[in-house]
Amino acid sequence: MAQQLIVGLIVAAAAFYAVWRWMPAGWRRGAAQKLAAGTHRAGWVDEARAKELAASLAKTSGCGSCDTCGSCAPKAQAPLKQPEADQAILHKSSTPSTLSSTHSR
Repeated sequence: MAQQLIVGLIVAAAAFYAVWRWMPAGWRRGAAQKLAAGTHRAGWVDEARAKELAASLAKTSGCGSCDTCGSCAPKAQAPLKQPEADQAILHKSSTPSTLSSTHSR
């Protein structure tokens, strides 16, 4: 009987995690605020800790939802400048070498 209860709790926790993980970001932020406010009202945490809890719960653990992590935003890149040493090597390689022209038949 105790094993079935433990397995049931593990399955319930896994189901809760899956629902929380794939929940839309707006819903997750709202639920995190309500959960943090409930822990503060119950006296389990103080107000500062409740705000930290809400911020922590509102975040995602990775990609998969439209959150403001910025990982999908296009990044502006500056044009790459080649170092002077690389430009000198490129300039040398673009000129025909005398060795290959003297040995060609």
